[in-house]
Amino acid sequence: VQLQASGGGLVQPGGSLRLSCAASGNIFSMNYMGWYRQAPGKQRELVAGISSGGSTNYADSAKGRFTISRDNAKNTVYLQMNSLKPEDTAVYYCYILQRGFPSWGQGTLVTVSS
Repeated sequence: VQLQASGGGLVQPGGSLRLSCAASGNIFSMNYMGWYRQAPGKQRELVAGISSGGSTNYADSAKGRFTISRDNAKNTVYLQMNSLKPEDTAVYYCYILQRGFPSWGQGTLVTVSS
């Protein structure tokens, strides 16, 4: 399984970004996809996840600002990030969990700064 993430970049506080992550290879119909992030000097933390059925889960820091969605036909997960804050600066990693085994994307850098 390969995951290709895109959409990171530099944005001012209060701005928005949309991350995308496309999975390819041996993808099962039932899986769980989502995003983690890792800020400099900090541990990787969950941002949001979504099941193939559409059930979602968010970190408290993401609730009300971020929206996760997916297109099952394209095996792609999205993360719409609004009202971005400097503390959202991190490398964002997408992942897919299938039959108990995770696969990770390469990460995309999000920098929130004026």
